[in-house]
Amino acid sequence: MPVNFPLRIARILALITATAVAGACSKDANGLPPAGATGQASGAKPTAGASGGAAAAGRPSPSITLAATDVATIAPSTIESGAALTGDLRPIETIDVRARIEGDLTNVYVREGHQVVAGQLLARFEADEQESSQKSAEADLAAARTDLANAQWTFEQDASLFKAGAIAERDYKIAEQAVPTSRARLAAAEARIRATGNQARDTRVVAPVTGIIDKRMVEGSAHVAKGAPLFTIVRNGTLELAAAVPARQAGEVRVGQTVHFVADAKRFDGRVARVSPTVDPSTRAITVYVEIPNPGGTLRGGTFATGRVVSRTLTNVLTVPTAALKQSQEDGKPFVYRLDGKTINVALVQLGAVDERQGIAQVTAGLQAGDRVIIGNVGTLGSGMQATVAGEEKGTKKR
Repeated sequence: MPVNFPLRIARILALITATAVAGACSKDANGLPPAGATGQASGAKPTAGASGGAAAAGRPSPSITLAATDVATIAPSTIESGAALTGDLRPIETIDVRARIEGDLTNVYVREGHQVVAGQLLARFEADEQESSQKSAEADLAAARTDLANAQWTFEQDASLFKAGAIAERDYKIAEQAVPTSRARLAAAEARIRATGNQARDTRVVAPVTGIIDKRMVEGSAHVAKGAPLFTIVRNGTLELAAAVPARQAGEVRVGQTVHFVADAKRFDGRVARVSPTVDPSTRAITVYVEIPNPGGTLRGGTFATGRVVSRTLTNVLTVPTAALKQSQEDGKPFVYRLDGKTINVALVQLGAVDERQGIAQVTAGLQAGDRVIIGNVGTLGSGMQATVAGEEKGTKKR
């Protein structure tokens, strides 16, 4: 019956198949790759000890010597599967620091690559005018407070005199109106002190967040317009990857899932932070946002990374190295070269989940725990060939 397996398995097998095309045209009488051919499974059931065309003609079967690393033993393992992700890692936040006033810079204290903390002084503007305005505003504020105090005292005195009939009502009204007028002057003085204080404060350019200076766009003594960019700060304690996932796999991706990454030849783990609610009509994909902790700034923004969202974990399942998988030239079915004692046989296999990170695939049929398979490209192979594993005892019995 037909064997279905994930599309990514087909891609893996297609690469492996290219190394085995040369022998596709020669088969033995049983329909299996004969000894000495680059065997492709034809769909016939392999038989242990099949001798191939050479043995049928009375000639000794070809033999090959394998290194211990060329043979893998089938055993239960844990396998993870999920949607693959690729893309560039970006800082979680990039902040542009701009000039709040127009003026001349007197000092610039940081350069690209400097680590800064929130509130740290980055640059300073010429501040003589702002400092003078602030001192003037402070003096006006003090005068306004004194005027209000005097107005309140005068009103209280005149109110007593008016009740005693010692002053005219006109004088009483003047004293009464002087109080709110003085309060208004005080409010204006307070507003001015806040404005001049902000201007004086804005002559000091400070870091709004903790991060690293990515760009410095100014030099000392430069005249800068209000709103001009001065620095760019990046927060790289956490990096983010925005990756496209095919719509057919969208149901497998959920917020909070673990993501395994490889970047700069190192392995990292992240988690799915957000998932786009819509499918891009042009690419038929959704955007997945993954956050990767980056303590100490080990990773750099812009680093290319490959990873996979772990959508399911299978434990205690039989697995085979993907390097052992071959593909039939005729029907595309996967098979492996199984080592039965010293005899190489072809074993058709059915596959399940694929863990590209570990380089293994789940075997649902065709192999048993303890079976040995040949991995990698070790040269010409065929059913019925004899194989010796270097370092093993010569007297190893056939299965």
